[in-house]
Amino acid sequence: MKRHPIIRLLSVAVAATTLAACSSGTAPSGGTGGTGAGGAFTVWDPYPQFDASSAWAKVVDKCGADAGVKIARQAFDTTDLTNKVLLAAQQNTAPNVLVVDNPVVSTLAEGGVLKSNADTGLDAAQAAPNLLAAADVKGQVYGVPIGANTLALYYNKAVLTGAGVDPASVRDWASLEAALAKVHAAGKKGITFSAIGTEEGSFQFLPWFWGSGANLTDLASAGAVSALAQWKSWLDKGYAPNSVVGNTQTTSWQEFATGDYAFAENGTWQLQNAKKAGFDYGVLPIPARAGGAAPAPTGGEFVTVPVQSSPDAEKTAGKIASCLTSPANVLDSDTALTYVSAVPSVQEKQVAAQPELKVWVDAVKVAKGRTGDNLGTRYPRISEPLWGAVQAALTGAKAPDAALAAAQATAASAK
Repeated sequence: MKRHPIIRLLSVAVAATTLAACSSGTAPSGGTGGTGAGGAFTVWDPYPQFDASSAWAKVVDKCGADAGVKIARQAFDTTDLTNKVLLAAQQNTAPNVLVVDNPVVSTLAEGGVLKSNADTGLDAAQAAPNLLAAADVKGQVYGVPIGANTLALYYNKAVLTGAGVDPASVRDWASLEAALAKVHAAGKKGITFSAIGTEEGSFQFLPWFWGSGANLTDLASAGAVSALAQWKSWLDKGYAPNSVVGNTQTTSWQEFATGDYAFAENGTWQLQNAKKAGFDYGVLPIPARAGGAAPAPTGGEFVTVPVQSSPDAEKTAGKIASCLTSPANVLDSDTALTYVSAVPSVQEKQVAAQPELKVWVDAVKVAKGRTGDNLGTRYPRISEPLWGAVQAALTGAKAPDAALAAAQATAASAK
């Protein structure tokens, strides 16, 4: 394996990672030579919450056995995993199979760290095309999504009922605005979300940005300005709290959990917390400006195959990765991760078992990868000025149009 300019990609990859991080671990030895410690194939993943007795770990072992190899699995915190993979690739010690956050895939592929599915035989045929697009780099696909999470609007049924709002009436921005006005008039709080000056803020703004018809290649478009102006108006009218400027998705959820808010933008990962909140809740798709569900960004990981010294080892790794993402094996893992499956047939099984997941499955069907549209490693250089524009507008430092014009100039000049 040739050495690549990996270190310069480190900050790009870390900036692109999602924030659903887990606890860290310690790396095993070996990888690109085809085997790890004791001759085993190495699998690295961001799931330290799954120990050797978990369904996920058992599937990993089974897929190794089916491919005729023993597996040495190691789990890391999401950001720690990205750092370790980039450094391991520079040292020719990357794992045989890598489960990695979806925005990082294009960075690793462009850095020469990953092999394409065409080279390894990794089977991506069952995965939904809109989810697979996050790993499409110049027409080549690298890896298969293991599942996805995304964003929607949780709502408090009692608050809406008290304000005379039928949640089914919320179908576009105008009807959401009308609902917030009624809630505010009834003396309750409207909506909370995360607008913090990090990738988390961009992640939460994107459904409104994309739902306006805007594209990440033009941050200053009329649609983009309308989305940011909408958020700003909610603060000005008292429909959203000023705390959104510093809210993470966790602190935003904590506000909603007080029971005082009508709506909260948050993700599938809050489902268990919603069930413990102590009040009746529901979930709506985030509406697009003109109606229908807005595209929301996808979270979740891809199973990929790093470059190895032996083509045979790459093919074996491809078999393991295909096994891990096959419809026969992925349901248990997606259930444990609170993910919507990337496989439509498995999505149907999830909804049959838990009907409340239907709104999330529908949201995932129209979701988009942040690095899609051939953005690849350009995405972090767009996202940072975007979240800066959101901060500037919400704090009143700049008008929405001026903030986004500055963001577009910064993104266009980034190399």
